[in-house]
Amino acid sequence: MSVSGPTFGWVLLGVVLRRLGALRQRHIDAVSRLAFNAGLPVLLFCSAAAVDYSRLAGARYLLAGVVATFVSLLASWAYCHWRGFTRPDTGVFVQAAFRSNLAIVGIALCHAAYGEAGLVLAALPVAVMTALYNVLAVWVLNVNLGGSRSIAGLLGGMARNPLLIGIALGVAVALAVDELPAVVPLAGDMLSSYFLPLTLVAIGGSIQLNTLHRLGPLTWEATAWRLCVAPAMAVPIALALGVEGRPLGVIFLLLSAPVAAASFVMVVAARGNGTLAANIIVLTTLLSCATVTLGFTALVYLGLVGDLA
Repeated sequence: MSVSGPTFGWVLLGVVLRRLGALRQRHIDAVSRLAFNAGLPVLLFCSAAAVDYSRLAGARYLLAGVVATFVSLLASWAYCHWRGFTRPDTGVFVQAAFRSNLAIVGIALCHAAYGEAGLVLAALPVAVMTALYNVLAVWVLNVNLGGSRSIAGLLGGMARNPLLIGIALGVAVALAVDELPAVVPLAGDMLSSYFLPLTLVAIGGSIQLNTLHRLGPLTWEATAWRLCVAPAMAVPIALALGVEGRPLGVIFLLLSAPVAAASFVMVVAARGNGTLAANIIVLTTLLSCATVTLGFTALVYLGLVGDLA
């Protein structure tokens, strides 16, 4: 609860404030723009700049995250084929199964669990897997929905993504200097302590409970894959690769986060079932407070995720 409580408590506060009318859409839009264009890129820059990249070859937890992503994608696709889902529904389902909100909810969970050390450990997986998620999502939706977005357009969009730019600059600074200026870790600490909660409140405020109408089996099954099946497959993969302690905890928290909101945008752009995508995002966000808590509790009880902050 010390890990999931602070993170999802802010999300639930956003839900309550929106219902009470104290948080309006214009506030949510302003915070979201500030988070995407400034706050989160600077936070990820500070975290990436603190990484010791001389140990990159031993970053087995990063490899575990990448492998787990591909396994989740292929296994969920096979499940959709076995269940006889239509191709458009398969595209939405598969994207939801492998794509977590690691850049906001995931990194907030890592900070709650391990403090600044958690942010440093999470910076590299967030960078690599954010790019991987975008590439795989475009491919999955193109195959199943007939989207027309080109690879060149995808790469151009990724090159302009503020989150990836912040991480790339952080990596460049880490490789160029021997010792970071004191202002860099100070800025990262302030952003993680004060700005991340504001971003989580905005996520809660953006949840529209009235979209949860006529929830069918497909929504619940996709939610189960994102919150239960995918993390459950990731842990044995990480253990098989020799990942343990805090890196295992970081990978679990990143991969057990709810569906990324960007998945809705991509589904709508590909003319897919936007209602299904929105319902999965809302349901996974609401239920992840329970699934993350139970999953991380089990790992702590088994002594697999190291000492908490």
